Amino acid sequence: MRSLNDDPFPSTPGKVKIDRTRTLTRLLYRCLASTSSLFLWVLFLIALTASYLSFHSFVDSGSRFFTASWGGIQWEKQVRTSSQIRRSGGMSVLVTGAAGFVGTHVSLALQKRGDGVVGLDNFNNYYDPSLKNARKSLLNRHGIFIIHGDLNDARLLSKLFDVVAFTHVMHLAAQAGVRYAMENPSSYVHSNIAGLVNLLEACKSANPQPSIVWASSSSVYGLNEKVPFSESDRTDQPASLYAATKKAGEEITHTYNHIYGLSITGLRFFTVYGPWGRPDMAYFSFTRNILQGKPITVYRGKNGVDLARDFTYIDDIVKGCLGSLDTSGKSTGTGGKKRGPAPYRIFNLGNTSPVTVPILVGILERSLKMKAKKNFVDMPGNGDVPFTHANINLARRELGYKPTTDLQTGLKKFVRWYLSYYGYNHGKTVN
Repeated sequence: MRSLNDDPFPSTPGKVKIDRTRTLTRLLYRCLASTSSLFLWVLFLIALTASYLSFHSFVDSGSRFFTASWGGIQWEKQVRTSSQIRRSGGMSVLVTGAAGFVGTHVSLALQKRGDGVVGLDNFNNYYDPSLKNARKSLLNRHGIFIIHGDLNDARLLSKLFDVVAFTHVMHLAAQAGVRYAMENPSSYVHSNIAGLVNLLEACKSANPQPSIVWASSSSVYGLNEKVPFSESDRTDQPASLYAATKKAGEEITHTYNHIYGLSITGLRFFTVYGPWGRPDMAYFSFTRNILQGKPITVYRGKNGVDLARDFTYIDDIVKGCLGSLDTSGKSTGTGGKKRGPAPYRIFNLGNTSPVTVPILVGILERSLKMKAKKNFVDMPGNGDVPFTHANINLARRELGYKPTTDLQTGLKKFVRWYLSYYGYNHGKTVN
């Protein structure tokens, strides 16, 4: 039985009997109890959140794995089959940007002479992807397997070099175009710098290390006014972000050659044109607009001077690419370590005969049998240069490079392809 002293309420109404010690103890207990509960709840929520994020990451990774466009037994079989060498002394080549303009032509030429070819392309939408898919179908019909993937996917590149011991890499993947760099500069860093470094990392770790030939650009000559452009000329004044990324590529490749013993050849292309070309190029868009009766914009330089380009036909460029592969020499590294000096080369691949843009338009008018509606405009400050002109003495001596197609002949071939591909008949689209 409780004593009266245990009752917290007084026997006399209106007076409160307070036991301060006991009250403080209970308050402290309740506080500690609630704090412990709160702490436990916090721990629980943290654990729950971590579990959710971990599960989400697992599902996301698993989703990417199961929906990836590469991997698996059948995929590896296709890669190996496509890479098989079918001639004595042949090579097995990984062609990046294989669904691109130059990549398609180089891949076909390699396959035709009996080399093994595996293509890689990310099929971005810089220009109409349907043209890239049509090129892919063309390559597939010739037994060339094209992988839909990105250079920045290190796992994909590692897997490729695990499946096939490529002897050579023909690196043609890049974000092209001078003017587009003002709209989407990050795409140039992503492809032309980060993608290049990722590819070089895969190559230096491969066993054996492949020899590398890659597409630089005549744009690296930038504001250089000495003509014709020679490989020894200064290239430290780029006129566009595109040119700057290509110049950076030359410095980066030199570093990998010096440190890791990779055999590397850089090719400075001069305004490549021809069938299956890029829709963003002037000759291509001029052809389209002339056929559709739309005006074309013809840029002029300072004081009304006509712009000139060293237009180089695609077949001549392909010969230069194959000559570079054939003379590339071997990489000297193993296990990512350099064992001795390896070749490092840079060549101009041009036609050596610059032609003004108005003359190009005139050739197109005669080939299409239609007159162009011309708007002459001063060249904007968007990174373009007024002229290009290649000195090809080094490529002629080292590669046996000798361009044989003049602009008139090459444009006739392009127009014939264009009319056939897009279904034109006497200036009207065939449905």
